[in-house]
Amino acid sequence: MHERSFTVGDIPGILWSPAGEPGDRPLILLCHGGGQHKKAPGVLARAHHFVAAGGFAAAAIDLPGCGDRPAEPATERLREAIRAGGDVGPLIIRHNTELAAGAVPEWRAVLDALGAPVAGFWGMSMGCAVGVPLVAAEPRIKAAVLGLAGGESLAETAATIKIPVEFVVKWDDELVPRESALALFDAFATDDKTLHAYPGPHNGQIPEEPETSARFFTRHLT
Repeated sequence: MHERSFTVGDIPGILWSPAGEPGDRPLILLCHGGGQHKKAPGVLARAHHFVAAGGFAAAAIDLPGCGDRPAEPATERLREAIRAGGDVGPLIIRHNTELAAGAVPEWRAVLDALGAPVAGFWGMSMGCAVGVPLVAAEPRIKAAVLGLAGGESLAETAATIKIPVEFVVKWDDELVPRESALALFDAFATDDKTLHAYPGPHNGQIPEEPETSARFFTRHLT
C-alpha cells in the first residue's frame, strides 16, 4: 500500500492506494470525528483495511480547525465546554452544522483534484454531521457508512438521500440520545439502508465495524 500527502488549496490530506494512484478504483472518503485529524487511529486503521480488503483507494483530510490546520475559536470553545462537562449536546450540534457548511465544498474540491469518478463516504459523529450534507450534494458518492449522530439538524437533509446507507448506533451513547440516532436512520429516503447497533459509549471501540464497512463498500462500489 502506498501513502502520500497532498494539499488542495489550504486543505491538507492523505491518499492511500494499492499502487500509489487511485486510477479507476472507487475512492473511499474518510472523515474524522471531533477533536481528531486525518491520521487519527480509527481513520488510519480503516484506510488500511479498505485498501487491503477491497482494492479501494482512500483519502482523508483535516477538517477546518483540526490537525495541521489553524485552530478556530469555535472549535476551541467546544473543546473547553466538553472538558468542563454538562449538557453540551446543543453546542455540538451548532458547531458541527457550522463546520459542515465549510467542509462540504472542501471535500468536493478534493474529489475534483483526485479525479475519482466513483466514491464512497465513511464518517462517524462529527464526520456524520459533515457526511450527510456532503452525500446529499455530491452525485459521485454512491454509498455511505454513517453514524453516531442524531437527527435534530440532519433529518431534513437525510430525507433527500437515496443511495445505500449503513448506519451505526451506540446503544449507550452519552452524547447522542438513542431516540435521536434512530430518528436520523429513519429519515434516510433510501430503501437500501441497514442499522448496526452496538453496546457501549460514544467513543467505545467497535472491533468488527471495519469488516462490515468493507463488505458494504465492496457490495455497492465494485
